[in-house]
Amino acid sequence: MSWQLRLLDLYLRRVERPKLARAVDIAPTRRGFERAARLVFRAPPCAVFRPDRLGGRPFLWAHGRPARPGLLLWFHGGIYVMGSPRSHRGMVAALAMAAGCRAGLPDYRLAPEHPFPAAFEDALAAWDGLIARGYVPGRIVLGGDSAGGGLALALLAHLLARGGARPAGLIALSPLTDLARTGASMVENAGRDALLPARSKADPLGWYLRGADPRDPRASPLYADFPDPPPVFLQAARSEMLRDDTQRMADRLRASGGAVTIDMWPNTPHVWPIFRGWLPEADAAIAQAGRFVGAALDQAAVRTR
Repeated sequence: MSWQLRLLDLYLRRVERPKLARAVDIAPTRRGFERAARLVFRAPPCAVFRPDRLGGRPFLWAHGRPARPGLLLWFHGGIYVMGSPRSHRGMVAALAMAAGCRAGLPDYRLAPEHPFPAAFEDALAAWDGLIARGYVPGRIVLGGDSAGGGLALALLAHLLARGGARPAGLIALSPLTDLARTGASMVENAGRDALLPARSKADPLGWYLRGADPRDPRASPLYADFPDPPPVFLQAARSEMLRDDTQRMADRLRASGGAVTIDMWPNTPHVWPIFRGWLPEADAAIAQAGRFVGAALDQAAVRTR
């Protein structure tokens, strides 16, 4: 563990996790997260960002100097109640640069104003919007972190069930895949997780579901079917509460015949790659994930020639 990670771990435990546990109003929490993102979540040098609209929603392009044809379609995290393309653009631009491709971030609707299945509908609209613009499905890698990772996996399951156009692969960082919260790590890592509180005054997932079945595959891809899935890369920490969301997701994909790379780290916080530029562990995780995206796009280029 680097000294930078030791300091971050202490800060998250002493400041951010208690703050999340006490939060009852989403508005100031959103503002605080966006403010922290502007100050802390660094974009790499030479990163270029361009606003757009896709599928009826705002959309943000992020890239450096793309060397590969193809696209990383990224869904940001934030428990479905906060976060935005702006808050995650630095991490995603770094991923795109490591992969040598462009990236796009949909600005999907958030709860409690827009509960389930609004986020899923917007994710599907973004995919369909890209295809309508002429992007080749087999040269798109789906991606996301935390809730966005679950959203990417839910979209993948839907696309595979629908048949026809399918992505080149998928990458998910600390994905939230089980809104029923049945994983053993939810209890086993309640004290080890540096960021996510075991108990909180608010229930963001309740705001999002608003009475819907937490095992609906569009909300919890752990309960979805994945017929003949493309290559998938999952990255998480053994110490986080969502550890089993990742491990069980890998098991489910493999049972469907998928090639799954699972990259488990020992004592890193939830979605630590977002601290790229500050943590050596974040930079290393970005490089590892970027290699997977690049390889998936290279393989797709061979298949689609």
